[in-house]
Amino acid sequence: MDSDEFRHWSHKAADWGANYRTTLRHRPVRAQTTPGDIARQIDDAAPERGEPMEAIFADFERIIPDGMTHWQHPRFFAYFPANAAPVSVVADYLVTSIAAQCMLWQTSPAATELETKVVDWLRQALGLPAGVSGVIQDSASTATLAAVLVMRERALGWMGNKEGLAAHTAVRVYASAQAHTSIDRAIWVAGIGEANLVRIPTKGDLHGMDPEALDVAIRADITAGLTPAGVIACTGGTSIGACDPIAAVAEVVKRHGLYLHVDAAWAGSAMICPEFRTLWDGVEAADSIVFNPHKWLGAQFDCSVQFMRNPGEQARTLAIQPEYLKTHGHDGVINFSEWTVPLGRRFRALKLWFLLRYHGLEGLRTMIRNHVAWSVELAEKLAAEPDFEIVSAPVLSLFSFRHKAPGDPDRHNIALVNAINDDGRIYLTQTRVDGAIAIRFQAGQFEMTREDAETAFAVITEIARQTT
Repeated sequence: MDSDEFRHWSHKAADWGANYRTTLRHRPVRAQTTPGDIARQIDDAAPERGEPMEAIFADFERIIPDGMTHWQHPRFFAYFPANAAPVSVVADYLVTSIAAQCMLWQTSPAATELETKVVDWLRQALGLPAGVSGVIQDSASTATLAAVLVMRERALGWMGNKEGLAAHTAVRVYASAQAHTSIDRAIWVAGIGEANLVRIPTKGDLHGMDPEALDVAIRADITAGLTPAGVIACTGGTSIGACDPIAAVAEVVKRHGLYLHVDAAWAGSAMICPEFRTLWDGVEAADSIVFNPHKWLGAQFDCSVQFMRNPGEQARTLAIQPEYLKTHGHDGVINFSEWTVPLGRRFRALKLWFLLRYHGLEGLRTMIRNHVAWSVELAEKLAAEPDFEIVSAPVLSLFSFRHKAPGDPDRHNIALVNAINDDGRIYLTQTRVDGAIAIRFQAGQFEMTREDAETAFAVITEIARQTT
């Protein structure tokens, strides 16, 4: 592809993207295809000879969009958002065009230095103390894995990587049942083992970890000759927004000399609004914190930020420096690949720089405050309907509800959420609360309006009464 052809198809792709975003409201939110519909339209083997771009692009338009669930749709109320504000998409066009591998300072000085600055912008915006450092990871799953590896190494006197876990007593990590399943996976990958992830009971309206039960569990493991390593607390758990009492948990962690990681993947974005910071009181005591600007702040996926009180511990755990990766003649530079599990790194800071400058913190605060207000309004309207109940009260913009009808309530509510999603006007998911099915609603898509929340109420109540 020569430069003229590259320019033509770059313009074509940009035009397609802009048109796609303007027509989203007219599409069903979730893909309406059935398994195999897309695969049947794709050849079984790659072509031996190249094909013209006209044919490739035409097939893209014909096959792909209808098989996608539209995460940027303003009535996407399922899971958590994976927002891509248009300005961050433009920044990612530039990143893709430059196509740099930003693993070391010397391989892309601008990427490293911009990352240092924008991560500190976010530290200030979230109200975290001076001296906290950060790095952009691909996702919260990777940040949590890095934190688990650090807590493991610290508990084993920095000998786990060298000697292996078989040379040591079992390492124990503590979290509540409301913690995200990425924690389970981090425990697997770190070699700690699922049997050594200790689930601490929860209590209270926010379904937070019981600090007294945590202390008892740690003491019991010490008595049993095991090796407590760290605690993973959450702010805004995925199921119903559970929030652990971080200040009280941190006191227990400090008492036992353990490592504290806070998973605020979704809710962390809301902490740019000072009035919501009560949900993570005490977070300044954490050794590591993760939140995802690619969820609620509008950064194009992937873009997760991990803050650390002592990044040297993470570098000690993860850094490998063969001669070909050393930077000679420049003392004091940061090589962010030494703070992450992957060696390869994309230029993720650029989209944050564009996003924060274009919208400003106050513009982003207004969006988040609106989402919270509209979600609360919807919960109140559903609560006023005699055939609905609110199962978990709103935490920020997330709540869960249930429709009351004769027969098996779980079966009915699963049928209801399936019918809503098949209808296509909105998209919801289900969860379990105290063992019973509930339907989740979260407001968070970047271009959502109050009218979209009103549409959600109309669709939910209409289809619920049709399925009764």
